[in-house]
Amino acid sequence: MNWARKKVIVTGGAGFIGSNLVDALLERGAEVTIVDMLQLARGSLSWNRKLTRLEGIFRKHGVNEIPLEICDLETEKHKFQIIATKADTVFHLSALFGGREFVDTRQVDCSKMLSVDHNVIDACYHAGVERVHYASSACVYPDSLQTDPSYLLKEDDILSTGDGWKSSDNLYGFAKLMGELQCVVFHKEKGLKTSACRYLTVYGPGEFDTSHAISALIERALDRADPYVVWGSGNQERGFTYVTDIVKGSIAACEKIEDGTAVNLGWDRRYKIRDVATMILEICGHKPTMQFDESKPEGPFSRALDVARAKKLLDWTPIVDLREGLTRTIEWHSEQREERLVKKISAD
Repeated sequence: MNWARKKVIVTGGAGFIGSNLVDALLERGAEVTIVDMLQLARGSLSWNRKLTRLEGIFRKHGVNEIPLEICDLETEKHKFQIIATKADTVFHLSALFGGREFVDTRQVDCSKMLSVDHNVIDACYHAGVERVHYASSACVYPDSLQTDPSYLLKEDDILSTGDGWKSSDNLYGFAKLMGELQCVVFHKEKGLKTSACRYLTVYGPGEFDTSHAISALIERALDRADPYVVWGSGNQERGFTYVTDIVKGSIAACEKIEDGTAVNLGWDRRYKIRDVATMILEICGHKPTMQFDESKPEGPFSRALDVARAKKLLDWTPIVDLREGLTRTIEWHSEQREERLVKKISAD
């Protein structure tokens, strides 16, 4: 697909993955509009950091004013539909999410995604949008398949175990799965071109939210915390995926898939959280006592993805390995801290 002059909307474009996607689309020549709910955090540290990041991204591509539409996708479907009439393609990344604790303890909030996803997809269809890409998650998979350190989760594993409400990772996982199903049926019954990718433990520059493991562990290391606290036993395993790999896979899926077929995006190599923490400390040059807080949730024991379908359909494989990705991410966090320090000194 030639993205030059394509009119693209990115819902959740002020967020971590969204801002990296916006950068990549602008690099390809697309005209990008962000739809987000930043007004809920107006004046907060999060608001200011995200706006500053977006300003830098757009200025880099010669755009001096952020094309930002404030819209509550849960309640303002008609407003979004009007915005979407000007778009060729929509990347739908908006979701209510957080780290492990959020997924485990705030399922009522997660349920709002059911209406958010329907409002976006249905509004896109009625607005005449050509393509919709849906950001799904590895949380769609059953917990019972995530105990074997050698097993790679395959796309067809969804709802395969007879585990009832444990067939996805809490309501968050089911909401993502229902978003995928909407992509499938809107293509089948309405002809809307759709794609969906299941993201696995994404990390990298641009993540201000420290409810996720990598950003939290990096910030603690840069704080020179001692003891250095790691949630859970430290034995839980994940395949970690660098954000630029996720962005490239998402764009490729939007280009090549039209029927809502879901594709895994992630690493098939997994690491124990304790080993990831050790790697972060080594890169940061910090040697504290590591302490494991087993009162905190750690989620499924072992999660990594089979990416054979992505290789076949998208010609996609992850490129950035964990040490390189952590090094880049730590550099970004360090730069952010330096910038905040300079601003504080200037303000004083």
